[in-house]
Amino acid sequence: MNNIIVDTWLYGELARFGGNPKERVFANCKVALPEGSRLRDLLDVLGMRTEERGITFINGQLSAMPGLQPDLDHPLQDGDRVAFFHLRSMWPFQYRHGVTMIQEMQKAIIETDQMGLHHAYSKDQPTS
Repeated sequence: MNNIIVDTWLYGELARFGGNPKERVFANCKVALPEGSRLRDLLDVLGMRTEERGITFINGQLSAMPGLQPDLDHPLQDGDRVAFFHLRSMWPFQYRHGVTMIQEMQKAIIETDQMGLHHAYSKDQPTS
């Protein structure tokens, strides 16, 4: 079976999962995974519990946020870029509206009515 390489970025306290346990700013590592791996497999290799992460992006598309993590079974491809932000990381207001999302997140936003979770979603939003 062939491997894929995932360009992984870890911000804030999560930087410690990038290989230097003392790092607390950011880390970038290339993670080799078997073809067919999913986001949950990346978390396993990093040794990170999913509850430790906050906002997450896959290839610049929102895939998870605190309390809403529909991306665990998202398939990863060779060259994907995944960015994990710590739970205490802020998400600047000016970037929230109109953010593109992976399909799993779009579906979760529509189906979930969590307290205080509001997003200006448009069915015409590009998904790729």
